[in-house]
Amino acid sequence: MNPVLALIIANLIWGAAAPIFKLALQNIPPFTLAFTRFFFAALLFIHVAFQHWQKLNRRQLIEILVGSFFAITINIGFFFLALPKTASINAPIIGSAQPIFLFLLFIFFLKEKPHKKVFYGIVMSFIGVLVIILSPLFMDGAMSVAAKESAVEGNIFLVIATFGAVMNTLIFKKVLKEINFYQITLISFVFGALNFFPLMYGELQQWSFAQLDYRGWIGIIFGVVFSSAIAYALYFYGLSKMEGQEVGIFSYIDPVIAVLLAIPLLQEYPTVYFYAGTLLVFLGIIIAEGRLQWHPFHKLGMRNSKFKI
Repeated sequence: MNPVLALIIANLIWGAAAPIFKLALQNIPPFTLAFTRFFFAALLFIHVAFQHWQKLNRRQLIEILVGSFFAITINIGFFFLALPKTASINAPIIGSAQPIFLFLLFIFFLKEKPHKKVFYGIVMSFIGVLVIILSPLFMDGAMSVAAKESAVEGNIFLVIATFGAVMNTLIFKKVLKEINFYQITLISFVFGALNFFPLMYGELQQWSFAQLDYRGWIGIIFGVVFSSAIAYALYFYGLSKMEGQEVGIFSYIDPVIAVLLAIPLLQEYPTVYFYAGTLLVFLGIIIAEGRLQWHPFHKLGMRNSKFKI
Protein backbone atom coordinates (compact mmCIF):
# COMPACT_ATOMS: atom_id res chain seq x y z
CA MET A 1 0.00 0.00 0.00
CA ASN A 2 1.12 3.54 -0.68
CA PRO A 3 2.46 4.91 2.66
CA VAL A 4 1.23 8.42 1.89
CA LEU A 5 -2.30 7.15 1.31
CA ALA A 6 -2.00 5.11 4.52
CA LEU A 7 -1.10 8.24 6.52
CA ILE A 8 -3.90 10.27 4.93
CA ILE A 9 -6.51 7.63 5.85
CA ALA A 10 -5.10 7.36 9.38
CA ASN A 11 -5.36 11.12 9.85
CA LEU A 12 -8.88 11.26 8.41
CA ILE A 13 -9.87 8.77 11.11
CA TRP A 14 -7.97 10.63 13.82
CA GLY A 15 -9.48 13.92 12.66
CA ALA A 16 -12.90 12.45 13.43
CA ALA A 17 -11.67 11.06 16.76
CA ALA A 18 -11.90 14.19 18.93
CA PRO A 19 -15.63 14.93 18.47
CA ILE A 20 -16.58 11.22 18.49
CA PHE A 21 -14.62 10.48 21.66
CA LYS A 22 -15.90 13.63 23.36
CA LEU A 23 -19.43 12.40 22.67
CA ALA A 24 -18.51 8.97 24.09
CA LEU A 25 -16.92 10.47 27.21
CA GLN A 26 -20.28 11.95 28.13
CA ASN A 27 -21.21 8.36 29.02
CA ILE A 28 -18.02 6.36 29.77
CA PRO A 29 -15.04 7.37 31.98
CA PRO A 30 -11.78 8.21 30.15
CA PHE A 31 -9.49 5.44 31.38
CA THR A 32 -12.21 2.81 31.04
CA LEU A 33 -12.66 3.86 27.43
CA ALA A 34 -8.90 3.85 26.90
CA PHE A 35 -8.42 0.36 28.37
CA THR A 36 -11.38 -1.08 26.45
CA ARG A 37 -10.19 0.50 23.23
CA PHE A 38 -6.66 -0.90 23.32
CA PHE A 39 -7.44 -4.26 24.96
CA PHE A 40 -9.92 -5.27 22.27
CA ALA A 41 -7.83 -3.69 19.50
CA ALA A 42 -4.94 -5.89 20.68
CA LEU A 43 -7.16 -8.96 20.29
CA LEU A 44 -7.76 -7.99 16.67
CA PHE A 45 -4.00 -7.87 16.06
CA ILE A 46 -2.93 -11.12 17.74
CA HIS A 47 -3.31 -13.42 14.74
CA VAL A 48 -1.58 -11.25 12.15
CA ALA A 49 1.13 -10.13 14.59
CA PHE A 50 2.14 -13.69 15.47
CA GLN A 51 2.23 -14.58 11.78
CA HIS A 52 4.95 -11.93 11.37
CA TRP A 53 6.60 -12.34 14.78
CA GLN A 54 10.32 -11.55 15.03
CA LYS A 55 12.74 -12.11 17.86
CA LEU A 56 13.42 -8.90 19.77
CA ASN A 57 16.67 -7.91 21.38
CA ARG A 58 16.72 -5.95 24.63
CA ARG A 59 17.25 -2.57 22.99
CA GLN A 60 14.36 -3.10 20.57
CA LEU A 61 11.97 -4.15 23.33
CA ILE A 62 12.88 -1.12 25.44
CA GLU A 63 12.38 1.21 22.47
CA ILE A 64 8.96 -0.30 21.74
CA LEU A 65 7.83 -0.04 25.36
CA VAL A 66 9.10 3.53 25.77
CA GLY A 67 7.56 4.53 22.43
CA SER A 68 4.29 2.88 23.48
CA PHE A 69 4.32 4.79 26.75
CA PHE A 70 4.43 8.09 24.88
CA ALA A 71 2.18 7.00 21.98
CA ILE A 72 -0.61 5.53 24.08
CA THR A 73 -0.29 6.16 27.82
CA ILE A 74 0.71 9.84 27.52
CA ASN A 75 -0.89 10.76 24.22
CA ILE A 76 -4.23 9.01 24.65
CA GLY A 77 -4.43 9.38 28.43
CA PHE A 78 -4.13 13.16 28.35
CA PHE A 79 -6.22 13.37 25.17
CA PHE A 80 -9.15 11.64 26.91
CA LEU A 81 -8.68 13.72 30.06
CA ALA A 82 -8.74 16.91 27.96
CA LEU A 83 -11.85 16.31 25.86
CA PRO A 84 -14.51 16.68 28.61
CA LYS A 85 -12.89 19.97 29.66
CA THR A 86 -12.39 21.80 26.37
CA ALA A 87 -13.68 22.09 22.80
CA SER A 88 -12.90 18.99 20.75
CA ILE A 89 -11.95 21.12 17.74
CA ASN A 90 -8.95 22.46 19.69
CA ALA A 91 -7.37 19.00 19.77
CA PRO A 92 -6.38 18.69 16.09
CA ILE A 93 -5.17 22.30 15.89
CA ILE A 94 -2.85 21.88 18.84
CA GLY A 95 -1.89 18.48 17.44
CA SER A 96 -1.09 20.09 14.10
CA ALA A 97 1.79 21.88 15.80
CA GLN A 98 3.68 18.56 15.86
CA PRO A 99 6.17 19.73 13.19
CA ILE A 100 7.10 22.65 15.45
CA PHE A 101 7.65 20.27 18.38
CA LEU A 102 9.81 18.14 16.09
CA PHE A 103 11.88 21.15 15.04
CA LEU A 104 12.45 22.08 18.69
CA LEU A 105 13.49 18.55 19.63
CA PHE A 106 15.89 18.33 16.69
CA ILE A 107 17.42 21.65 17.72
CA PHE A 108 17.67 20.58 21.36
CA PHE A 109 19.03 17.06 20.88
CA LEU A 110 21.08 17.56 17.73
CA LYS A 111 22.30 21.02 18.79
CA GLU A 112 21.38 22.41 15.39
CA LYS A 113 21.16 26.18 15.07
CA PRO A 114 17.87 27.04 13.33
CA HIS A 115 17.71 29.46 10.44
CA LYS A 116 15.94 32.74 11.10
CA LYS A 117 13.00 31.63 8.97
CA VAL A 118 12.57 28.50 11.08
CA PHE A 119 12.86 30.49 14.30
CA TYR A 120 10.22 33.01 13.19
CA GLY A 121 7.90 30.18 12.15
CA ILE A 122 8.31 28.43 15.49
CA VAL A 123 7.54 31.65 17.39
CA MET A 124 4.45 32.35 15.27
CA SER A 125 3.06 28.83 15.70
CA PHE A 126 3.80 28.93 19.41
CA ILE A 127 1.80 32.17 19.71
CA GLY A 128 -1.05 30.50 17.80
CA VAL A 129 -1.08 27.57 20.20
CA LEU A 130 -1.07 30.00 23.16
CA VAL A 131 -4.06 31.87 21.70
CA ILE A 132 -6.02 28.61 21.55
CA ILE A 133 -4.89 27.44 25.00
CA LEU A 134 -5.78 30.73 26.69
CA SER A 135 -8.84 31.57 24.55
CA PRO A 136 -11.37 30.59 27.28
CA LEU A 137 -10.02 33.41 29.45
CA PHE A 138 -10.99 35.95 26.77
CA MET A 139 -14.65 34.86 26.58
CA ASP A 140 -16.29 37.41 28.87
CA GLY A 141 -19.70 36.34 30.08
CA ALA A 142 -19.78 33.17 27.97
CA MET A 143 -18.32 30.91 30.68
CA SER A 144 -18.01 30.84 34.46
CA VAL A 145 -14.59 31.28 36.05
CA ALA A 146 -14.48 27.57 36.93
CA ALA A 147 -15.41 26.60 33.36
CA LYS A 148 -12.71 28.86 31.95
CA GLU A 149 -10.08 27.36 34.22
CA SER A 150 -11.21 23.85 33.30
CA ALA A 151 -11.04 24.66 29.57
CA VAL A 152 -7.51 26.08 29.90
CA GLU A 153 -6.48 22.95 31.82
CA GLY A 154 -7.98 20.80 29.05
CA ASN A 155 -6.00 22.71 26.41
CA ILE A 156 -2.79 22.21 28.41
CA PHE A 157 -3.57 18.48 28.53
CA LEU A 158 -3.83 18.55 24.73
CA VAL A 159 -0.33 20.06 24.54
CA ILE A 160 0.99 17.22 26.74
CA ALA A 161 -0.81 14.71 24.51
CA THR A 162 0.82 16.26 21.44
CA PHE A 163 4.23 16.02 23.08
CA GLY A 164 3.58 12.30 23.60
CA ALA A 165 2.77 11.87 19.92
CA VAL A 166 5.98 13.66 18.89
CA MET A 167 8.14 11.58 21.21
CA ASN A 168 6.57 8.39 19.91
CA THR A 169 7.45 9.39 16.34
CA LEU A 170 11.09 9.95 17.30
CA ILE A 171 11.43 6.78 19.38
CA PHE A 172 9.64 4.41 17.00
CA LYS A 173 11.41 5.60 13.87
CA LYS A 174 14.50 3.38 14.28
CA VAL A 175 12.83 0.22 15.55
CA LEU A 176 10.19 0.36 12.78
CA LYS A 177 13.02 -0.18 10.30
CA GLU A 178 13.92 -3.42 12.08
CA ILE A 179 10.66 -4.93 13.41
CA ASN A 180 7.40 -5.25 11.48
CA PHE A 181 4.68 -2.80 12.40
CA TYR A 182 2.11 -5.53 13.19
CA GLN A 183 4.25 -6.77 16.06
CA ILE A 184 4.99 -3.25 17.32
CA THR A 185 1.29 -2.37 17.19
CA LEU A 186 0.29 -5.45 19.20
CA ILE A 187 2.96 -4.85 21.85
CA SER A 188 1.99 -1.17 22.05
CA PHE A 189 -1.71 -1.96 22.50
CA VAL A 190 -1.09 -4.60 25.18
CA PHE A 191 1.35 -2.34 27.06
CA GLY A 192 -1.05 0.61 26.79
CA ALA A 193 -3.99 -1.45 28.04
CA LEU A 194 -1.94 -2.68 31.01
CA ASN A 195 -1.04 0.91 31.92
CA PHE A 196 -4.69 1.96 31.82
CA PHE A 197 -6.00 -1.06 33.78
CA PRO A 198 -5.31 0.23 37.33
CA LEU A 199 -6.74 3.63 36.39
CA MET A 200 -9.86 1.95 34.98
CA TYR A 201 -10.20 -0.12 38.16
CA GLY A 202 -10.50 3.10 40.15
CA GLU A 203 -13.20 4.42 37.82
CA LEU A 204 -15.19 1.18 38.07
CA GLN A 205 -15.70 1.80 41.77
CA GLN A 206 -18.18 4.53 40.78
CA TRP A 207 -19.25 3.46 37.27
CA SER A 208 -20.24 0.17 35.62
CA PHE A 209 -20.59 -1.11 32.06
CA ALA A 210 -24.32 -1.51 32.72
CA GLN A 211 -24.51 2.27 32.30
CA LEU A 212 -23.30 2.18 28.70
CA ASP A 213 -25.59 3.86 26.16
CA TYR A 214 -25.22 4.57 22.44
CA ARG A 215 -22.55 7.23 23.07
CA GLY A 216 -20.29 4.85 24.93
CA TRP A 217 -20.79 2.10 22.35
CA ILE A 218 -19.95 4.49 19.50
CA GLY A 219 -16.73 5.44 21.28
CA ILE A 220 -15.77 1.82 21.93
CA ILE A 221 -16.50 0.59 18.39
CA PHE A 222 -14.84 3.59 16.76
CA GLY A 223 -11.88 3.35 19.14
CA VAL A 224 -11.29 -0.38 18.77
CA VAL A 225 -11.88 -0.85 15.05
CA PHE A 226 -11.12 2.47 13.40
CA SER A 227 -9.02 4.73 15.64
CA SER A 228 -6.88 1.88 17.01
CA ALA A 229 -6.73 -1.20 14.80
CA ILE A 230 -6.98 0.49 11.40
CA ALA A 231 -5.46 3.93 12.03
CA TYR A 232 -2.49 2.79 14.13
CA ALA A 233 -1.65 0.01 11.68
CA LEU A 234 -1.73 2.48 8.77
CA TYR A 235 0.25 5.06 10.77
CA PHE A 236 2.99 2.64 11.81
CA TYR A 237 3.17 1.32 8.25
CA GLY A 238 3.53 4.85 6.86
CA LEU A 239 6.09 5.76 9.52
CA SER A 240 8.13 2.67 8.65
CA LYS A 241 8.37 3.80 5.01
CA MET A 242 8.86 7.57 5.34
CA GLU A 243 11.07 10.09 7.10
CA GLY A 244 10.00 11.03 10.62
CA GLN A 245 9.85 14.77 9.86
CA GLU A 246 7.41 14.11 6.99
CA VAL A 247 4.89 12.23 9.12
CA GLY A 248 3.80 15.22 11.23
CA ILE A 249 2.70 17.05 8.09
CA PHE A 250 -0.28 14.71 7.70
CA SER A 251 -1.84 16.05 10.89
CA TYR A 252 -2.89 19.09 8.81
CA ILE A 253 -5.85 17.00 7.67
CA ASP A 254 -7.27 16.50 11.15
CA PRO A 255 -8.73 19.97 11.94
CA VAL A 256 -10.97 20.04 8.88
CA ILE A 257 -12.57 16.71 9.72
CA ALA A 258 -12.91 17.61 13.40
CA VAL A 259 -14.78 20.86 12.71
CA LEU A 260 -17.10 19.17 10.18
CA LEU A 261 -18.11 16.55 12.77
CA ALA A 262 -18.08 18.70 15.92
CA ILE A 263 -20.79 21.02 14.64
CA PRO A 264 -23.54 18.38 14.16
CA LEU A 265 -22.40 16.02 16.97
CA LEU A 266 -21.59 18.48 19.75
CA GLN A 267 -22.87 21.86 18.51
CA GLU A 268 -19.32 23.19 18.82
CA TYR A 269 -18.63 26.17 16.59
CA PRO A 270 -15.24 27.78 15.92
CA THR A 271 -14.66 31.09 17.68
CA VAL A 272 -12.66 34.07 16.46
CA TYR A 273 -9.83 32.94 18.77
CA PHE A 274 -9.93 29.49 17.19
CA TYR A 275 -9.58 31.00 13.71
CA ALA A 276 -6.80 33.38 14.84
CA GLY A 277 -4.84 30.65 16.60
CA THR A 278 -5.27 28.24 13.69
CA LEU A 279 -4.06 30.85 11.22
CA LEU A 280 -0.95 31.58 13.29
CA VAL A 281 -0.16 27.87 13.77
CA PHE A 282 -0.33 27.08 10.07
CA LEU A 283 1.42 30.26 8.94
CA GLY A 284 4.21 29.47 11.36
CA ILE A 285 4.55 25.94 10.03
CA ILE A 286 4.58 27.19 6.44
CA ILE A 287 7.26 29.78 7.27
CA ALA A 288 9.36 27.24 9.18
CA GLU A 289 9.15 24.57 6.52
CA GLY A 290 9.31 27.02 3.64
CA ARG A 291 7.60 24.68 1.19
CA LEU A 292 3.90 24.33 0.54
CA GLN A 293 4.56 21.40 -1.78
CA TRP A 294 4.89 19.14 1.27
CA HIS A 295 1.14 19.06 1.70
CA PRO A 296 0.14 15.38 2.00
CA PHE A 297 -2.23 15.35 -0.96
CA HIS A 298 0.54 16.71 -3.16
CA LYS A 299 2.87 14.07 -1.78
CA LEU A 300 0.38 11.38 -2.74
CA GLY A 301 0.93 12.21 -6.37
CA MET A 302 4.68 12.64 -5.96
CA ARG A 303 5.28 9.39 -4.08
CA ASN A 304 2.74 7.05 -5.61
CA SER A 305 5.05 5.04 -7.85
CA LYS A 306 8.05 5.12 -5.55
CA PHE A 307 6.35 3.58 -2.54
CA LYS A 308 3.89 1.18 -4.18
CA ILE A 309 4.38 -2.35 -2.81
